[in-house]
Amino acid sequence: MKILILGAGKMGSFFLDLLSFQHETAIYDRDSQKLRFTHNAYRFTSLDEIEKFQPQLVINAVTLKYTIEAFENIMPILPKDCILSDIASVKNGLKNFYKQCKFPYVSTHPMFGPTFAKLNKLSNESAIIISESNHLGKVFFKDLYSSLNLNIFEYTFEEHDVTAAYSLSIPFVSTLVFASTMKHQEAPGTTFKKHMEIAKGLLSEDDYLLQEILFNSKTPAQVENILGEIQKLLNIIKSKDADGMQNFLTDVRRKIK
Repeated sequence: MKILILGAGKMGSFFLDLLSFQHETAIYDRDSQKLRFTHNAYRFTSLDEIEKFQPQLVINAVTLKYTIEAFENIMPILPKDCILSDIASVKNGLKNFYKQCKFPYVSTHPMFGPTFAKLNKLSNESAIIISESNHLGKVFFKDLYSSLNLNIFEYTFEEHDVTAAYSLSIPFVSTLVFASTMKHQEAPGTTFKKHMEIAKGLLSEDDYLLQEILFNSKTPAQVENILGEIQKLLNIIKSKDADGMQNFLTDVRRKIK
């Protein structure tokens, strides 16, 4: 298959490495400097090169803010049966875009990122494939994700948003609250250092990505739940309620089994 990858960032390069030895691949990025270490694939910096290549599948791995814009820039030069695909962690606007674009599409979400995941060992990671997607596109990504031993789930756009709000918004909000209270520590404990490592990793992500994940319409309910649990714990601490603390810890342990 002739596959074009948009964006030579971390995830774009990751997908290129996965696919370049089994498919005829090309990667497009306006910044030629990002293509310097690309191997076993065509390196494109112009739309003319894409038009000549005539891809059968496009994997959009550009920064979330520009996902739809990147599709719109190349659609006029693509074959009409070319499958569009995205790997965006936030699907805002994509459902309506795909309905109107008149191209077959497949939308997926690898539930891991290069900041924390070990990309050579992903058997404990998951991927979501949007159920409304084109059948052939779904088959392609199911085969690809199965080859990585990922746990694969098929959700609607709506179900994906709920899952993303739960699995991304909760740790993001909790980490940001932790980091927002920071002051210099001369002798940080082990747990503190682990939390700080996570916070630094999170804050190295693109600000727009963080914003869009937190602005998910399903996020406020999750934040309200966090606030409720914090208030419950605060009341237990203030009153030095030993039985209440034991019950709280027992409930938490039950939830994380």
